[in-house]
Amino acid sequence: MILLAGADLVKHFGPQPVLAGVSLEVRPQDKIGLVGPNGAGKTTLLSILAGRLEADRGEVQVHGSCRVGYLEQQPRLDPGRTLWDEAASALADLQELARRAEQAAQDVAEAADDAERQRLAARYDRLQQELAQRDAYHLDHKIERVLAGLGFARAALRRPVGELSGGQLNRLLLAKLLLHEPDLMLLDEPSNHLDLEASLWLEAYLAESRQALVVASHDRYFLDRITNRTWELFQGTLEAYPGNFSAYWQQKRERLLVQAREYERQQAYIEKNEEFIRRHHSGQKHAQAKDRQKKLARLERVPPPRTIEAPPMGLPEADRTGDVVFRVEQLGKGYVRPLFSGVSFSVARGERWGILGPNGSGKSTLLRLLSGELIPDEGQVSVGAGVRIGYFDQARRLLSDDLPLLEAVRPEGLHMPEGQRRSLLARFGLVGDAVFQPVRSLSGGERSRAALARLAAASPNVLLLDEPTNHLDLWACDALERTLLEFHGTVVFVSHDRYFLNRVADHLLVFETERVRVVQGNYDTYEHLRRTAWVEQQTGEAESDAPYAGRADSEGAVRRPRRRDEEGRTGGKQAGEARPAGRRTWRFPYRKVADLEAEIFAMEGRLAELHAALADPQVLRDGGRVRAVHAELQQCQQALQRLYEHWEEAVERSA
Repeated sequence: MILLAGADLVKHFGPQPVLAGVSLEVRPQDKIGLVGPNGAGKTTLLSILAGRLEADRGEVQVHGSCRVGYLEQQPRLDPGRTLWDEAASALADLQELARRAEQAAQDVAEAADDAERQRLAARYDRLQQELAQRDAYHLDHKIERVLAGLGFARAALRRPVGELSGGQLNRLLLAKLLLHEPDLMLLDEPSNHLDLEASLWLEAYLAESRQALVVASHDRYFLDRITNRTWELFQGTLEAYPGNFSAYWQQKRERLLVQAREYERQQAYIEKNEEFIRRHHSGQKHAQAKDRQKKLARLERVPPPRTIEAPPMGLPEADRTGDVVFRVEQLGKGYVRPLFSGVSFSVARGERWGILGPNGSGKSTLLRLLSGELIPDEGQVSVGAGVRIGYFDQARRLLSDDLPLLEAVRPEGLHMPEGQRRSLLARFGLVGDAVFQPVRSLSGGERSRAALARLAAASPNVLLLDEPTNHLDLWACDALERTLLEFHGTVVFVSHDRYFLNRVADHLLVFETERVRVVQGNYDTYEHLRRTAWVEQQTGEAESDAPYAGRADSEGAVRRPRRRDEEGRTGGKQAGEARPAGRRTWRFPYRKVADLEAEIFAMEGRLAELHAALADPQVLRDGGRVRAVHAELQQCQQALQRLYEHWEEAVERSA
């Protein structure tokens, strides 16, 4: 059964088509990730599939029984309604069904004769069955669960919609769509405006849902955990791939290699024959040359590889700083209410720290304290020797809106010839007429790259980045990740992008409820810690101090446990604190932490391949292959769990 089909869809906004003959199908159980560079037409395609925008050519067909729900990026809601009432309006059909069932029960009770009573009782039973099938009992609890999952506090439920922020309005739209439970959901950046907890909740909800969906997203973790197919939209055409985002990314690389080899082989063949034709068009081999010319004219040309180019990015060499870049001691800051207090940690030269936590927890405030833009209410920030900070804020205030980009990129007080500024902008993919445009006219992605170029102009050796992946597409994010990994200075950044955190960070500072936690590792390390803590909580085991996670003391300070700082103290225990007597017995043989991390990375990659295989229609048609893949999947999961445990022990032994 096909829920929705698009045939030869064409859409223009100007001379070049955004969609140039796109055809597609969505079936039940499909969970499709829609990816493509900024401006490729993802929102346009979703709008056409939802019936909100008309294609110039082609048609969209929806199965007669299929209800389609669309999450737009621009909310349209009644400002006078309360948040609760607006969310409940998504269940109007179920509320009407419940009202009809209640009326049917009353009609049965008032029926005058047995025949009429039996007829009404049968109708009442049908309505009750439909209520049960659609899980229509306890609707209030359903609304509460969805709103709480998306981060709405109970106190906010009676607020008028007109008082909500833009992010809250988008979350309310998402809540209404989830409550409505259409057969096919079309989602446009659903994880925008969600903090970590809400993103995790949404992932779990969508993964367990029976509805089909098509989701456009830049959140690579989200796509990996939700989708089983991927559509790539680029230059007006759509390519389909089996599996989630990671499977697509791998298949895309392999497909490009094959396409490049075929293209280069044919180009070599064409050049060889064209050279023969040029040399012999009027000589003794004229007939052969003419024959080859005819063959070339009939030759079906292999198109060049469908490569989505990442924008170039490049940071200058970083001067050396002191060993300690930032020392934060008992730091506290608040506005109307305290945001955090008693926070302590140290950042060493060359480290890359990621900061994550709920919206409004103080992440951006902490960056501003490190930059010196804000003064703490308590505690202090000590900045190391030779530190030159480049600060990249969310609003991109580094750039003046009214100036042409070529002028805005020049740091104040720094002489920088026009040629040097052009070269700098070109390193971030900003060339041609774009350099003369006022900053306000740039797209979000261009503005972000321009702000990075402005930072690079000042040659910083310490970068403070606030949500640097905002407005960047997947390919620009990948380029930024590679740029930061090659940067030899120190990086501290705030991000909600878990893939970015995982790839770039070697330390995390996590704002949790009533504490700030230091994690020596990336996002996968933190997620493993969360899972371990949850298991301990469920089994009743006491929480232990992990060697790689900082924990708040009674005043809320965070220390770096079992890692010696520059003064010889140990973060996990106070200097001079007694250690348990006796020799520790280890479960696993000694191995280097880095070797174990490499093995874990490889094993996680193999797991992603196996999950993608189980979503491949060719594999699913072969029962023997399905059993073999499933058996290997179980073995890999068990091996990965042992590697995690071995890694924990190796970290503790190296402390």
